[in-house]
Formats: sequence, C-alpha cells, structure tokens
Amino acid sequence: MANDTRTRMLEATGRLLRQRGYHGTSLNDILAESGAPRGSLYFHFPGGKDQLVIEVTRASVAEVATKLREQLAAAKSPDVAVRRIAEATAEMLKASDYQRSCPVAPVVLDSTTDIPELTELCRQAFEEWIDLFRDVFAKSGIPDKRARSLAMLVEASLEGMMVICRAIRDHKPLLAVADELATVVKAAVAERAGSSA
Repeated sequence: MANDTRTRMLEATGRLLRQRGYHGTSLNDILAESGAPRGSLYFHFPGGKDQLVIEVTRASVAEVATKLREQLAAAKSPDVAVRRIAEATAEMLKASDYQRSCPVAPVVLDSTTDIPELTELCRQAFEEWIDLFRDVFAKSGIPDKRARSLAMLVEASLEGMMVICRAIRDHKPLLAVADELATVVKAAVAERAGSSA
C-alpha cells in the first residue's frame, strides 16, 4: 500500500507538471490529485516538492528517450522515423485533450534555476534527445556537423509545435511541420549518398 501511495503521488505530479508547470503545481494539488494522505508526502519524499519533481522529471526523461530510441531503431530511414515520432507526439496530444506535452518544457519555462539538480536534468534531457537524432542522422551518412544541426532543428520543431498545438488545440500543424522536416532529412541523406557515389 505504501508503494501504491508513492506511485500515485509520482503519477499525479507528472500529470500536473505537464499541465501547469512547476510553479502552477502545489503540494495541495498533488495530494488532491493522488488521493494521498497529507502525512505521506514527507514520509515518501523527505525533500518535499523538489524531490518529487526531480524524480518525476528523471523518469519522464528516461521514458521519452526510450520511446525515441525505439522509433528511431524501428524506422527504415531517418525521415520515416521523424514522421513517426511526430505522429506519436500528435496522438499523445490528442489523447490527453491537449493537456500533456513535453515533460521538461514546462519546468524550463518556469525558471526553476534555483533548483540546480533540476536545471541540470533538463539540460541533459535536451542534450540526450538531440544526440539520439544526431546519431541516427550521422549513421545514415550525413556529416556530423550537419547531423547535429538537423537534430536540433527536429527537436526544436517538435518542442515548439507541442506548444502551438496545445494553444490552438489542433495536432494537424505538427503533422504538416513533420512532413517538412522529413523532406529536409531525406534530402540530406540523398545529398550525402549522391556525393559519395
């Protein structure tokens, strides 16, 4: 039962962070959302809200990285992978009624620089996700410098489109941008293949 309470608090914190950010999520909100008794908070999380947020963010970052790796490995080409990742992101937005998006962006936008561990975790998250794209692009023959800039373009586009889609409550613009990104990535792979032929 104790583990269930802890798990419920972590899950509730994750949902609330994605919807409201760090400052918009209070301990009372977490307790109400999780149904956990007040006394259990500091029993399970002696570091309070900061510990909760760090643990949730770390788990969410790992989950996103795992899903990215799976999509990138399963696709027959990098451009197809980009499109599928965008489609999965659009589906997540729709399924959550535009309440969920990136687990890191709301924390970053809330300027939580007074929590160094959380700040570093967010920095590492974006670095890891960009590196996953870069590695796949580089393996397809795109020179490393271009692979990195394309990876940043893809990650920045996905992040920005999640915000826009939440604002307008429509996922279709994300899919349109994904088509453009896939076209750019496919052309970069073809350009490299043509120059080495």
